[in-house]
Amino acid sequence: MTGIDILMITYDRPEYVRLSLPHLLGTCPPDGRVWLWHNGTDQATLDAVEEFRHHPRVHRFHHSEVNAGLREPTNWLWREATGDYLSKVDDDCLPDPAWISTLRQAHDDVPQFGVIGTWRFPDEDVDDNLVAVKLADYPGGHRLLRNHWVQGSGYLLKREVVRQVGPLAEQDTFTTWCLRAARLGWVNGWYHPFLPEDHMDDPRSPHTIYVTDADFMARRPLSAKRTGVTTVAEWTEQMRHSARVVQAAPLDLREYQGWRRRRRTVSRRIRLALTGRAPW
Repeated sequence: MTGIDILMITYDRPEYVRLSLPHLLGTCPPDGRVWLWHNGTDQATLDAVEEFRHHPRVHRFHHSEVNAGLREPTNWLWREATGDYLSKVDDDCLPDPAWISTLRQAHDDVPQFGVIGTWRFPDEDVDDNLVAVKLADYPGGHRLLRNHWVQGSGYLLKREVVRQVGPLAEQDTFTTWCLRAARLGWVNGWYHPFLPEDHMDDPRSPHTIYVTDADFMARRPLSAKRTGVTTVAEWTEQMRHSARVVQAAPLDLREYQGWRRRRRTVSRRIRLALTGRAPW
């Protein structure tokens, strides 16, 4: 069997799931298969998933009563799916309606593309000078903002990359996994002109649940807890900082290993200890 297999992991966000799941199903091509993994026991979120569980594009469903995180469901898809292309869309994200057809055509035309994705940051976060340095053109009129990793949502990757790199290891994040793919010669990055992905957890999204600081503290994302962020303004600044980081990230793979990597890790830990915050 060929085609595209797409994972969505749902957890504790019924408002988002009622938008993101039908959106994903509506953008899924005829040979696309959606795999649903539901984490936790929140009934409202499970009810939202159940409304679409028998949609013709839903291929598999798994319910984990504990929050299994991201690694186990991702490896489940990578291990059992049969498509030529693999993907994941987070339950707080709405990719551009043309995301699959555009990224798939790019993959078909450019054999060296590994993990390419949609872009989740608003226009105000784009630094044209940083972007210009990392833009690259490829056959078929395709262009990427080169980067050795993309976010773990709204991406498309070739099955062959998983075959070569292997599953997500216990110590892996999606970023470190993408870096391993880049070291094997795969070209990663964001399609350009950007295919937008509405990241609803960004307070600037029209669909966000974070309107007040009380809203934010009541349902703070795990990454915000880890970095000590406590207000909507701080979380928005974290989004802006993340955009700057990925646009300025070097393409020299030596920067992500050895003493250079250790230096950045130590700096991040010091900042977290001193300020309670350590942005991505």
